[in-house]
Amino acid sequence: MNQPLLDVLALLRAGQWVQAHDEVQRHGSPEAAWLHALVHVQEGDLEDAEYWYGKAGRDFQSRPGLAEELDALERQLREAAAPD
Repeated sequence: MNQPLLDVLALLRAGQWVQAHDEVQRHGSPEAAWLHALVHVQEGDLEDAEYWYGKAGRDFQSRPGLAEELDALERQLREAAAPD
């Protein structure tokens, strides 16, 4: 279930990036790495963000805006949790 990452995403959307950062570090999936990257984008630490994009297998240089990317990640998390 992806609910823990959806909860972290909600924290990030609420601007609570410090708490989101603390929570996302507990997860090791590619989606968690992507979310970790977005935490660093929101905080303005683009060097760390680029590192986490790499861990997630995503391209830092061609990323869309933060809001668009949060929406895309949320869709991916919800689709992965949907029953077949």
